[in-house]
Amino acid sequence: MLPPDTMTTEDARRSVPKASPVAAGRRYLLVLDGGSSALCSLPRSGTLLVGRLATADIRVEDPSVSRQHARVLVEEGGVRIEDLESHNGVRLNGERIVGAQPLRSGDVVTLGHVTLVFHCGDRILPLRPSLDATALRGRLAEEIERVLSYERVLSVIALELGACSIPMVELVREAGQGLRLMDLTGQVGSSLIVVMPELEEEEAKAAAQQLLETLRLRVPEVRAGLASAPQDGLDADALLAAARAAALAAPGGGLQVSGPSLYRLPLGGRAVLVADPSMVGLFELLRRLAPSPLPVLIHGETGAGKENAAWAVHHWSPRAGKRFLALNCAALPENLVESELFGYERGAFSGADKSREGLFEQASGGTLFLDEVAELSLAVQAKLLRALDQKRITRLGSSREHEVDLRIVAATHRVLADEVKAGRFRQDLFYRLSTAVVILPPLRERARELPLLAQAFLAEACSQAGRPLLQLSAAAMGVLAAHSWPGNVRELKSVMEYAAVTARGTIIEPSHLPASLGPPTPPAPEPTALQAVVEGQHPGESPAESARSFRLLAEEVRELERQRMSEALEATGGVQTRAAQLIGMPLRTFTTKLRQYKLPSRGR
Repeated sequence: MLPPDTMTTEDARRSVPKASPVAAGRRYLLVLDGGSSALCSLPRSGTLLVGRLATADIRVEDPSVSRQHARVLVEEGGVRIEDLESHNGVRLNGERIVGAQPLRSGDVVTLGHVTLVFHCGDRILPLRPSLDATALRGRLAEEIERVLSYERVLSVIALELGACSIPMVELVREAGQGLRLMDLTGQVGSSLIVVMPELEEEEAKAAAQQLLETLRLRVPEVRAGLASAPQDGLDADALLAAARAAALAAPGGGLQVSGPSLYRLPLGGRAVLVADPSMVGLFELLRRLAPSPLPVLIHGETGAGKENAAWAVHHWSPRAGKRFLALNCAALPENLVESELFGYERGAFSGADKSREGLFEQASGGTLFLDEVAELSLAVQAKLLRALDQKRITRLGSSREHEVDLRIVAATHRVLADEVKAGRFRQDLFYRLSTAVVILPPLRERARELPLLAQAFLAEACSQAGRPLLQLSAAAMGVLAAHSWPGNVRELKSVMEYAAVTARGTIIEPSHLPASLGPPTPPAPEPTALQAVVEGQHPGESPAESARSFRLLAEEVRELERQRMSEALEATGGVQTRAAQLIGMPLRTFTTKLRQYKLPSRGR
């Protein structure tokens, strides 16, 4: 017989309980059996048999459970569980038990593949809502706005479930027991997503580990990935992609934190960061093209990383053991390009005091990268075409031909088809170079990579400047995200080098970034005499003499906040509680900002 308020597994399949109230002080078991769940209220006293036996008090169907598997002993003083010498044993919170063991509220009991969760309380908490992908993105975007507006932090945990057959509602119910009311849960693809506002990375790591421990009981190979704002960006799709990518990179049952090192693609003596889906696809295409002898033409804006793409072709090709040489065709005067490519003999021109091999001969056996190939003159284009067709070159000042064997990778920021139509580029050379074409997206279209590259360049710049690693504030990251990056990756690197030198303290604010990143400031009109008096400018005084330097108000507030917190900590000997009281700040806010500003403290 079942206790009066108990639901069997069959009952649960017909009507899964949502939020049934339980009388004050009553005890119950949540039974998770395969794809169903059941709620079993326990009597005030008595003994309940758990197993597959038809007459069991708590009957389950999973074949991993013995016919008479365990006994639940309910007494006025508490509840115990005892293994009845079952085949798979009884585990309490992961540990196999011997004899009757007491249960505490929240304990997890495992019988084979069946889970029992013991609760003792006044009521059953309602199920936490699980958002669909669209609703989750919307709520996440709202939280990102708070991060940007109020300099908050935000963590996103992705729990990759794989081909899990357990209903998501059950997993959310189990995972939600340790979450806060402000936390959000939802499903994107095969991942359970948990959004945790106001949680620093270390706290989020601990929360992710707890979620793993909870879900491993049902999904042993669950993997977790953690991404944070603003460090991993200020875009909902980018954060979700970062957390899911980190989860897929984690070992079974483990946690992986997103960051530049996760997306570093080693290419021999170089490494590139590849995180954006478009870039991942592009480098996979380059990997497939590399073993073939085909010429490759790379289209991309200036500074977008065309040379790294060309290097990848060389690194993955059979020519990787030979030389890789690069020439920027736009950087040399026209009269020097030919000698640079094909070499020259002694006396070929004034100053040629000895013979010299050109790049075609130097790179023979390897790869030659011709950047900005559209800048070559038509005369040089004709000689380049002949060299590619004949695999022979003739040095300036010589009539003797030299055999060469190399692969050409060309690149341009122009549309070569348009250059051909305009008569500025030979059509036959265009067909010769464009057997395989890849298009490198600009940085402004690689939202996932922008924060990763910024962090990597900043770390490198701090190291070169001999400074401790700096952090980008949410406001500074917002400025980076809003910029169009006409100079692409090269421009971002320069910006981070500038910020590493000019920043004060440990946090990079918008004022530490070059003025060119902000919107242009329109010229102020000349003030009238009345306006000058109203605005505090004395008649006859020039606008330049009364001009003031302004910074963002939020930035000045953060600077003052950091200063006051530092002073309060110094006055209290580093005791956080007393320091927070001195300046009237809630302790939780104080401790969060303490980590954000990297201020030293003695403890609470």
